[in-house]
Amino acid sequence: MFDGIVQFADKCRACGLDYTRFNVGDGPAAFLTLIIGAVLVGLALWLEVAMAPPFWVHMLLWIPLTVLAVLAGLRIAKAALLIAEYRNKAGEAGTVPAAPDEAP
Repeated sequence: MFDGIVQFADKCRACGLDYTRFNVGDGPAAFLTLIIGAVLVGLALWLEVAMAPPFWVHMLLWIPLTVLAVLAGLRIAKAALLIAEYRNKAGEAGTVPAAPDEAP
């Protein structure tokens, strides 16, 4: 499904479904970043109040965790949105969507 870390391939390797028909966009990235950011800031504040570690511990812990959580979450969120668009035959406003097995 993916050609890079979070970039979709042009077509499915198994069934040939054209992924370029779907407009996933950056919607999942905005929501995911806000949600993960809120959770991780809350955890960082809790750690600071509970144990008061040095600043380098926060950097060593939270920067890689944030990057991994966002990248893994983006793959899941983008795939889920593409699946939802496929199942609901979503398309651009004002156009008639093609059937899933028809070529555009």
